[in-house]
Amino acid sequence: MTQTFDPASLTYDANGLIPAIAQDHATGEVLMLAWMNAESIARTLATGQVTYWSRSRQGFWAKGETSGHVQRLVEMRIDCDRDCLLMLVDQVGPACHTNRRSCFYTALREGAEVEILKPMV
Repeated sequence: MTQTFDPASLTYDANGLIPAIAQDHATGEVLMLAWMNAESIARTLATGQVTYWSRSRQGFWAKGETSGHVQRLVEMRIDCDRDCLLMLVDQVGPACHTNRRSCFYTALREGAEVEILKPMV
């Protein structure tokens, strides 16, 4: 079944935001979590460059606009409750602002935090 997508059909929080998980489309690696609103979703779909809503800056954030570490959208998926997005992306360079491939670089192992990814050179 196919139907025309309407961003208003999604379930947003009280601030008009929806969580968006970025995942490498080729490897399945989870890269980061960020937030989107209806306009950032529309911009992403129109341009193919993933654009988030920055809660700290209170503005749009086209991933890679300053760093060059662009996320190009391969496919956007909507979860069953329509309250979370999965962005399958082609990631150029690190996804994390700490210069790591993924923001999920700390694992909990045997009660301790272990850094499992080093910054990219």
